[in-house]
Amino acid sequence: MLLKASLPRSARRSGPILAAGLGLLVGACGGAVPTTFDLTALPGAARSGAARRSIVVTEPAGLQPFEADRIIVREPGGAVSYLGGGQWADRLPRLIQTRLIQSLENANRLKSVSRPGDKVAADTVLITDIRAFDINAGSREAVVDLSAKLVQEGTGTVLAAKVFQARVPVGAVSAPVAANGLDRALSLVLADIVRWINAGG
Repeated sequence: MLLKASLPRSARRSGPILAAGLGLLVGACGGAVPTTFDLTALPGAARSGAARRSIVVTEPAGLQPFEADRIIVREPGGAVSYLGGGQWADRLPRLIQTRLIQSLENANRLKSVSRPGDKVAADTVLITDIRAFDINAGSREAVVDLSAKLVQEGTGTVLAAKVFQARVPVGAVSAPVAANGLDRALSLVLADIVRWINAGG
């Protein structure tokens, strides 16, 4: 489940209690310190079958709004804004990269999972792009879209490519509710990516 720092116990039990009108939540928070939210890696699993490959996981690329540590709301018509009262525990691309690495490690099906610069020999590189990671204010959904490519190390040959998408309904748009919805949507995407990679891409 979603890990939340500096969030009162009562708020953890009932996120919607903290909900307010969207117009009051988007933008500045009157100087209040925002609550910090984390994203969750998939849980561990027993090894099943022989290790297939060694993978380097690059940091996801994304448009400028996704480069920050803020929770994004997409309004009808395409305008984007930051949701007040909450922030991610790190820059979003680095946080997604970390949880993706941990999820692949926890699946226990690969020889190794590393980052670029770790100086670990690998035969495959996983390249991802953040296409969407936001709250759709019109449909009241947490939306996560990641595109992924498996590239052969050394040659740059694309071995496989796929887009992974998840939509999770959310209620009133508050920082805790939005963060929880996005965490659940990312968990669905991570599960699909891990299965895809373990099946050979």
